Amino acid sequence: MSAPQLTTGAPPVAPDLVTTASRPAIRGRSRGGPSRLRALDGLRLLAALMVAAYHYGGRNGEIAQAWGGSPAHQFPTAAPLFAYGCLGVQIFFVISGFVICLSGWGRTLRAFIASRVSRLYPAYWAAILLVTAVFALPWVAFKALAPSEVLTNLTMLQQPLGVDRVLGVCWTLWAEMRFYALFALCVVLPGATRRRVVLFCAGWTLAAALAQAAHQPFLDTVLMPEYAPFFIGGVGLYLLHRYGARDPIAWAIVLVSWLIGQHYAVAGLWHAPSATAFSYRSTAVIIAVVTLGFALVAAVALGRLHWANWRWLTVAGALTYPFYLVHEHLGWVVVRALHHGIGLPSYATLILTVALMLLLAWVLHRCIERPLTPVLKRSIDPRR
Repeated sequence: MSAPQLTTGAPPVAPDLVTTASRPAIRGRSRGGPSRLRALDGLRLLAALMVAAYHYGGRNGEIAQAWGGSPAHQFPTAAPLFAYGCLGVQIFFVISGFVICLSGWGRTLRAFIASRVSRLYPAYWAAILLVTAVFALPWVAFKALAPSEVLTNLTMLQQPLGVDRVLGVCWTLWAEMRFYALFALCVVLPGATRRRVVLFCAGWTLAAALAQAAHQPFLDTVLMPEYAPFFIGGVGLYLLHRYGARDPIAWAIVLVSWLIGQHYAVAGLWHAPSATAFSYRSTAVIIAVVTLGFALVAAVALGRLHWANWRWLTVAGALTYPFYLVHEHLGWVVVRALHHGIGLPSYATLILTVALMLLLAWVLHRCIERPLTPVLKRSIDPRR
């Protein structure tokens, strides 16, 4: 599988998906003191479910093989709506900008690296091995990668190395890793301050625009012009959370990021009406979904969703990352088994597949993430 681009309606990631530290719930600091941000956990799960809707009913490809026909025939009314689910990736990236700034503030570089590696890799390794094992079964219609390719995938560097991906969604993890590296070098290493974070946002915004104009693949890889505004917008929203809503510079960062972000979303996902295309996405709806993503994270940042403090949202946040990793490829297998093997109707298959993937995510969280994350973190940063 080649690396997807936004213009294709690429399978999302998200995304953090991946962006919380190992604490049980995302915590934020404002002038009023520590507070749980459980609403942000819920928003992460919502973005993941958007991505799942896109993968199961909003695109063609292998999922059409699983359904036995185009998802547009399975969901004639819902498929055009599911096609917008790929924008869950952009929402993931905004959340990631917010949470990485939160979790990196006041940490040493070693502690920051330990938190990121221990958060990303345990569930990722388990998902790689699980998908490979399932695809290797003789009765599964989808082909597993060669052993060398699977081993390379364990590094999470398969995309820059030009190796096929075990997990389609891992292209978003490659974007996340580049964001982590930029933030670590420019903010965490010298020490996070408001001035340094503002300069980081301004510098990255300008550099990404210049990279777009330069048409240099290396600059595009490092600076990620099409994704940068979403990460930067999330960082700006964290500044509002930390320093209050009367911060004009933070608002300027968020506004500029939203303006540039909606441009890239429209440029990547809109096309003229075509009888050969799977779906047609309206420019207005694309802008509206991107705007809603920014607005919801802003509501969390400014404390407007403090009432959404239910404990189950913490569980939702914990399940998001493993669900995101396994839902696409294993979902193909489950959809085929339920729809063709058992003969369940399309909507029943869809709902049951999502439920089974959430159950599997819970197993991965309890049996893989919870025991391995602290061990891996201590091995990298024994002083913790």
